[in-house]
Amino acid sequence: MRLVDYLDKGASLDPSAPCLTTDGRSLGYAEVRELSFRISAALAGRGVEPGDKVAILSANDPVAFACVFGISRAGAVWCPVNPRNEAAENRELLALFECGTLVFQASFAPLVEQIRGDLPLLTTLVCLDADVPGALTWTQFLAAAPAAEEGVDRLPVDDVAMIVGTGGTTGRPKGVVLTTRNLEAMTAATLMGYPFEGRPVYLALAPLTHAAGVLCFPVLSLGGEVVIMRTPDVGAFLDLVPQHGVTHTFLPPTLVYLVLDSPALATTDLSSLQCFWYGAAPMSSARLEEALGRIGPVMAQLFGQTEAPMMISTMAPADHFRPDGSVAVERLSSAGRPSPLVTVAVMADDGTVLPTGQPGEIVVRGSLVMRGYYRDPAATAAASAHGWHHTGDIGFLDEAGYLHIVDRAKDMVITGGFNVYSTEVEQAVMQHPAVADCAVVGLPDEKWGERVVVVLQLRPGQTLEPDELRAFVKARIGSVKTPKQVEVWEDLPRSKVGKVLKTDIKRTLRTP
Repeated sequence: MRLVDYLDKGASLDPSAPCLTTDGRSLGYAEVRELSFRISAALAGRGVEPGDKVAILSANDPVAFACVFGISRAGAVWCPVNPRNEAAENRELLALFECGTLVFQASFAPLVEQIRGDLPLLTTLVCLDADVPGALTWTQFLAAAPAAEEGVDRLPVDDVAMIVGTGGTTGRPKGVVLTTRNLEAMTAATLMGYPFEGRPVYLALAPLTHAAGVLCFPVLSLGGEVVIMRTPDVGAFLDLVPQHGVTHTFLPPTLVYLVLDSPALATTDLSSLQCFWYGAAPMSSARLEEALGRIGPVMAQLFGQTEAPMMISTMAPADHFRPDGSVAVERLSSAGRPSPLVTVAVMADDGTVLPTGQPGEIVVRGSLVMRGYYRDPAATAAASAHGWHHTGDIGFLDEAGYLHIVDRAKDMVITGGFNVYSTEVEQAVMQHPAVADCAVVGLPDEKWGERVVVVLQLRPGQTLEPDELRAFVKARIGSVKTPKQVEVWEDLPRSKVGKVLKTDIKRTLRTP
């Protein structure tokens, strides 16, 4: 299925049903579908052919998201652009993808102006919400497009649906090529792995350029409503759940913690929720257990990456509990079990598949896995060595088939000859009641090679002495893994999707 086919499927169930809702105003399925035809015709009128790349640079916005379906209907390739990237990285990605068209919001006009001069292939600029010099207004762009369903409806070239840029923190950014088959596998795994009763209402707070966006496709295939939040606001999030009868939502752990710390949580009616997904970063087991009690038995984990979107492994709400109804604390630190449409193994450096319980790199096979990195055969070959996709995550499978992620390979700290997994230390630190969030990194050390360093963000009104924390952690995981350096910051640096940026932390700590 093309991306637009999920919209068309939902429209076939009830064209008058609400599709995209923002700020109290809804666009029905018929309206979004008609808009997708107009966008596809407008793109064709500007010379966009099947297989051409069209980029969107926008915060969460219903019209911007509707552009995804117009791009798909034109047979073109959606290239989401992360507004939080540095200008140089976005310029490099747009050049790599050979984008000829960019749709953007006026708030990002300075960024567009900064990079457009170095992108000779970028010939069509469209501003969604203002009149910006050198760009078509939205009205001008759509002016020649027919309003009826007589516009362009074409198949993609070579099955490519989207190209997503990866971060350039460990080298030059790459483009992950995702096909319609990849997204079908993701959608099927979502519908198979989690509860969907009735017509879903999905609340999208996290950026639609990332996980929150692709989770819309299974919702749309059921004729569900997507409620889009323009900016992340936990108070507004809690207001919207009962207001719209939200059944499904997704937040990274950092934002789940903010929900738990919100005074409004205790008086918010969350009874409509069927599935509250968390993922994109490791979550504290202690805070997850708190969420199960305070938010409800609806927490649902997903684990994936851009190269194998969302559904490498899943843990449905019921999997968080034992048959007797008690919380299955022994599996809260896991990432669930491999989803039905992928095969997961744990591999040694030499390509040997390791036995149950032994840690190594998590590798994946199946139709969920990307086609490869765009115009980068060397990186593609490296990521698919030994016939498996290599995730870069270190983990193990337990006897019950649950996948445990112990670290990113690049985040493991080798101190005094011992391997210390940062996530294990973070789980221990997060058990302290004064800690709101934390990050563990390794820094060069003359004696130990690397020393374990933890940066803390405390809960409001709390204080914590380094020696107290070290004693707390040592009692739980031993002296080798206990941080030798403890830093308290007002806030941790985070990406747009809520991941803590450990490279920024290391850079700051290394700066004299």
